[in-house]
Amino acid sequence: MDKIDYIEFPSSDGAASGKFFSDAFGWKLVGYGPAYTGLDGAGIDGGIDAASGRVAATLAVIRTADLDDAEKRVKAAGGIITRAQFDFPGGRRFHFREPGGSELAVYQEKS
Repeated sequence: MDKIDYIEFPSSDGAASGKFFSDAFGWKLVGYGPAYTGLDGAGIDGGIDAASGRVAATLAVIRTADLDDAEKRVKAAGGIITRAQFDFPGGRRFHFREPGGSELAVYQEKS
């Protein structure tokens, strides 16, 4: 079963966003490079994406066991792929827009 597993917050200033979440809510920060910070203790896994070209809205990320099958199902249901499958440190994922306009991502963990 596919589940929302992760949430990403876009940021034009990753350090300021991280400080805010840490100060306001006590979430711990995990550095994954100059443009990405993981959040620990938020109740759901998440991160702050400060890379250029990032999604311009908060991004819910769905975990699946079969990425290719999930992509077929997304397309068949009327979703539009906005970013083709790509590798990232935790596995492989793609982004899509659902018919109402929200952008989401689906990922499959590394084996």
